[in-house]
Amino acid sequence: MKIQIAAGAAILFVAGIGAGYSAKMQPSSAMYRGKDAKEAAQGLLQAALVQAGKNGSWERIGAGRVYYLGGFKAEGQAIFDAVLSGKPEDSDIYRIARIYEEAGEWDKARPLFDRYLAANPGEGKDFAEVGSYYLLRGDRATAEKLFDRAFEIERDDPWTTERIAGAYLGVQPMK
Repeated sequence: MKIQIAAGAAILFVAGIGAGYSAKMQPSSAMYRGKDAKEAAQGLLQAALVQAGKNGSWERIGAGRVYYLGGFKAEGQAIFDAVLSGKPEDSDIYRIARIYEEAGEWDKARPLFDRYLAANPGEGKDFAEVGSYYLLRGDRATAEKLFDRAFEIERDDPWTTERIAGAYLGVQPMK
């Protein structure tokens, strides 16, 4: 029951409804000492969302990542949806795509990555990273088109080259 209440509170914080209560919330040992792991995480994540504030999209995405990958997908998804519902920064779109990719949800990650690359045609390392994900999922033709674009932009960058080389060996790009 406590976990459900905590999950509901997290969604309210994302929506900005819990402002009065959240202004007083600060992390403390009472949030985790003597609590089971999930309850401790929920309390700490609520505090992290308060710390992030209304304008801390990267920080909110970070909390969403922990929710999403930690087994509380609905709470994480609510944070991502809130960030994406307005006019998100391109970097927010990229970060959320990375989380979906990390969760093994390529079908959710791919359109966000493609959207990001269309809006950022000069980011060679990012073309290399996204191309790596395509290659690691068996789409070599798309991957190599993205690799070509990456090298057009940043032919002398070792990070770009390393990401691409790693993909051919089955190595995830370093983030």
